[in-house]
Amino acid sequence: MRTRSQVWAQKAYEKVREAAKGEGRGEYRDMALKLPVLVRQAGLSQALAFVDSRGKEAHKALGNDLAQVLGYRDLRELAEAAREAELLQYLRLTREVLAAAEWFKRFAQALIEE
Repeated sequence: MRTRSQVWAQKAYEKVREAAKGEGRGEYRDMALKLPVLVRQAGLSQALAFVDSRGKEAHKALGNDLAQVLGYRDLRELAEAAREAELLQYLRLTREVLAAAEWFKRFAQALIEE
């Protein structure tokens, strides 16, 4: 039996590995490195809105990948869940997003060259 973190790590690895092959991989990497800090500083809803509003496909791809790793259809569905969550749900979702985002950060550092 695998932990939730192990499952997220495996899925994040696969997503980052795919992103490393595509165009915009540098922008994907940059946002993956910034996202955990952004969530901590601005809060979950604001961070997700920022990623969604950036207009760069690589940033939206990261947001969608993160959402899918956590079991959501896409970034907008994850952002909606964050906006509609009660306090305890919001705190739990924030912890989950941070945990998954840390995996994206680690794998982006390892798999995508600057």
